[in-house]
Amino acid sequence: MFSNPLIYFVVIPVVMLLGVYLSRNMAQIRAVAVTGSLLLTALSVWLLVDYLGLRAAGATDPMLYCGDWTWFEAINAKLSIGVDGISLAMLLLSSIILLTGSFASWKINPLPKEFFLWLILLSVGVFGFFITIDLFTMFMFYEVALIPMYLLIGIWGTGRKEYSAMKLTLMLMGGSAFLMLSIIGIYYHSGPDANGAAHTFNLLQIAANDAIPHSWQYFLFPMAFVGFGVLGAMFPFHTWSPDGHACAPTAVSMLHAGVLMKLGGYGCFRVAIYLMPFAANELAWIFLILTGISVVYGAFSACVQTDLKYINAYSSVSHCGLVLFAILMLNTTAMTGAIMQMLSHGLMTALFFALIGMIYGRTHTRDIRQMGGLMKIMPFLAVCYMIAGFASLGLPGLSGFVAEMTIFVGSFENTNLLNRVFTIIACCSIVITAVYILRVVGKLLLGPVHDEHHLQLTDATWWERTSTVTLIICVAAIGCFPNFFANLIRFTFSPEIFKVLQ
Repeated sequence: MFSNPLIYFVVIPVVMLLGVYLSRNMAQIRAVAVTGSLLLTALSVWLLVDYLGLRAAGATDPMLYCGDWTWFEAINAKLSIGVDGISLAMLLLSSIILLTGSFASWKINPLPKEFFLWLILLSVGVFGFFITIDLFTMFMFYEVALIPMYLLIGIWGTGRKEYSAMKLTLMLMGGSAFLMLSIIGIYYHSGPDANGAAHTFNLLQIAANDAIPHSWQYFLFPMAFVGFGVLGAMFPFHTWSPDGHACAPTAVSMLHAGVLMKLGGYGCFRVAIYLMPFAANELAWIFLILTGISVVYGAFSACVQTDLKYINAYSSVSHCGLVLFAILMLNTTAMTGAIMQMLSHGLMTALFFALIGMIYGRTHTRDIRQMGGLMKIMPFLAVCYMIAGFASLGLPGLSGFVAEMTIFVGSFENTNLLNRVFTIIACCSIVITAVYILRVVGKLLLGPVHDEHHLQLTDATWWERTSTVTLIICVAAIGCFPNFFANLIRFTFSPEIFKVLQ
């Protein structure tokens, strides 16, 4: 088991949990969190390089670094692991955001030990979800990632934190119920596997068997898509997201919007569409309407908010809606754009929340009406906020541009009238995004100083600069070198592997 490098994405966080538990002061807690996050990032980078080398050498398996260990024989549930380019991209994203989130939580108070314990436990669920190819184990890690959110928001959050934590938990658990039912249905219609077992949870075996009847796909596909779509903030199941984001502490908001919401898009792609291609082709139009509404509704809602976190939260609803929208186009170009959008949004929204947390820690307000002239007071943070805003509205050279352009180009490949109409509507969301981003930049950074006490505030510390600069470099890297990331995920979208693609 331990000869497989993927298992260390779970082992390292577990060791980090032990290290934090044994820590006696804040310095030791920080050392454990940063060291563990650096190890996870280094492991992600090494795997990325090695994966590309194996593909270049002619490896054609759908998943590489596969391992299989039985741990619940009664129902043929196994710890089956494996990754492709998409999984690796998500692992790299998760490790970078965990690292930068550790720096963003440098002075968390109160109960810093307990905070980091729950934060790292959340990361165990996230990393485990992205490496597993067994539905049972995937669902287990999915729940491990969700449960800590209640405590992280309810204890360390701000504002109506108890209400927001309970709302988030109830809605996501409702989505989990749909997801569990769909997984059970897929299991009982998975067909015999290569070992002669009646049923299997293994994603690759289920896809190879292609045994799920079309009549059952009509029933199971909506449940799987809705189950994961709730976490992806799909309309009308999005209402938990703005409240959860607004009340969560900085690092939790970063992981929540940057990584946790990506579990929804990844799950829709990896489970719903990959395993049930017939229903995906037949029923995509229903969810295309819902995701199209998400894109526009999220952008319009962001325009009328005055709280910085609510603005970014509704922006996340719009951008994550765009991910699901692109996945439902069912062609290679659009789905490549969806994966790039997941990476882009994960990094830029983590940057947004990190900066908002830093600004709030100094001004003690998130109301843009009470702030102004921050470019004069804290120029470093102001410039970083402008870069994040430009990435969000799709400035060329940054990640948002290449991701959204790829999505829109891929969406127009569909000649279907409904697809074309909703693509045009989604394109219009770019204009709305520019409105609320430029409005915030104008009021927050370039306007007059409204509170004289703000003139005494200090700019970013070294750990805050480390966090923000790391994220900006990553956002710029995707924008300047899109081919690298497109080539990384291209292999998955071959007709032999992904049958649903047009």
